[in-house]
Amino acid sequence: MSDELRLEAQARTDVGKGASRRLRREQARVPGIVYGAGKDPQQISVEFRHLIKCLEDDLFYSQIVSLVIDGKKVPVILRDMQRHPSRGEPTHVDFMRIDESQELTVVIPINFLNEEKCVGVRINNGVLVRNLSDVEITCLPQNIPEALELDIAELDLGEMLHLSDIPLPEGVQISVLMYGDEDADQAVVSVNEPQAEEPEEDAVAEDSEDAAEDAEDQDGEEE
Repeated sequence: MSDELRLEAQARTDVGKGASRRLRREQARVPGIVYGAGKDPQQISVEFRHLIKCLEDDLFYSQIVSLVIDGKKVPVILRDMQRHPSRGEPTHVDFMRIDESQELTVVIPINFLNEEKCVGVRINNGVLVRNLSDVEITCLPQNIPEALELDIAELDLGEMLHLSDIPLPEGVQISVLMYGDEDADQAVVSVNEPQAEEPEEDAVAEDSEDAAEDAEDQDGEEE
């Protein structure tokens, strides 16, 4: 990655629900924890507005973040985040330290290439159906891609592409395919037949009324 994801943090010793509430209310900071890499967990806090800014970047959810704790840079990845049930604001964040020698699992997006050239849609009037928008991968931290790319230009009507059709960078594996289970090879995208439009209920009712009136007219003429 060309741009470093960076977030300033402070170590904290005052813990507990009451302390966390005061931290959020009085200092506009979000409590959190850093764990992993064989080290003791460390309680931290991050400034609310800086965290919100980071969350606007989709890469923050899957890429390595430089968490600067009291001036010391620690490579981490976001592992969990709690939000306020009604406002949706982050109330607690969990970061996992990165061990560059250990593989990890992260969820990254799938980017579909050449949608505008898709044969099944452009020529045969099919409907493009995206079954998956992201996928869990396993790799060393330095090999995490920003996204996986799947070219769908040649995808025709009635065809689909599966997880196994996604080209993978060196050192990257799709987690569910690592154990040879064929049932795990999910469909990622397909081109389906367009659904026939169903007649609107009002139109059907109107046709029924017209038919009834015609029948009444015929009965009247016969009499």
